[in-house]
Amino acid sequence: MNLDYLRYFVKLAEVRHYTKAAEQLCISQPSLSHAIRQMEEELGVPLFEKTGRNTALTQFGEKFLDCARRTLLTLDGGVEALRRSARGEGLIRLGFLRVLGIHYIPQMAAEFLSANPDKNIRFSFHSGRTSELLDGLESQKFDLIFCSRPFGRPHLSAFPVRQQDLVLIVPRDHPLADRRRIGLEETVSYPMVCFSEGSGLRKVIDGLFEQIGAAPPVACETEEDQVIAGLVARGFGIAVVPYMDLLLKLDLSILEIQSPAYRWDFFMVRDSRAYLTPAAQNFQRFILDRTPGV
Repeated sequence: MNLDYLRYFVKLAEVRHYTKAAEQLCISQPSLSHAIRQMEEELGVPLFEKTGRNTALTQFGEKFLDCARRTLLTLDGGVEALRRSARGEGLIRLGFLRVLGIHYIPQMAAEFLSANPDKNIRFSFHSGRTSELLDGLESQKFDLIFCSRPFGRPHLSAFPVRQQDLVLIVPRDHPLADRRRIGLEETVSYPMVCFSEGSGLRKVIDGLFEQIGAAPPVACETEEDQVIAGLVARGFGIAVVPYMDLLLKLDLSILEIQSPAYRWDFFMVRDSRAYLTPAAQNFQRFILDRTPGV
């Protein structure tokens, strides 16, 4: 079915006059008549009939009009959605570590919206562990994710966007509690509350202990940094965690890590194999423009 002919049909059905409809369509009356005849031959039924000087829909035309309008409405809606997307509008799907969902991601998203007040841009937000976020990115659940470094996935492009301090936390009655700074080599005899295997931060912390050629005994493992802090406060062990304000509210001592030297970055990650919408591309550039020297 010729889409132009479909639009001609709807216009003639609304105007009920060949000459007036042709004028509004900016085509000749013979062209309009030819188009309607072609449609009627294709459908096998008459769509219009003469009523004096005007034209009226047949019963078949009445039934087909609703279908034609819905088809054009759906098509026009799809075309307009694509045009909005090309203008950098639409949905941006973000995944991120929970620690980044407190300040960083809300701040960046709000600033991006403020910088684009004339565009219809929306965000979806999902938090999770690094491994879950990477799997979601590869299954095209997200456009961009913010997590620890993605190891062993060369098809992913990763850009460091933010640094985070790591600290050692111990219970207040622990032998190390009076220290302000410490080298990790002094901690290897104490049971450690660790991040679960598969966590991006677990790889970072294991790497620190590999640098000193030792590993502490594992007291227990869990996924959430806040849960780790709670377990340490209750005496389950000591832990290396990212610094967060919650630590100040718990019965803990917080020690600066002096050695080994480390750098823990958060990364903005995209799948280089997947199409990135103009809106997501613009947000990616926005983030990179605001992270000099990371």
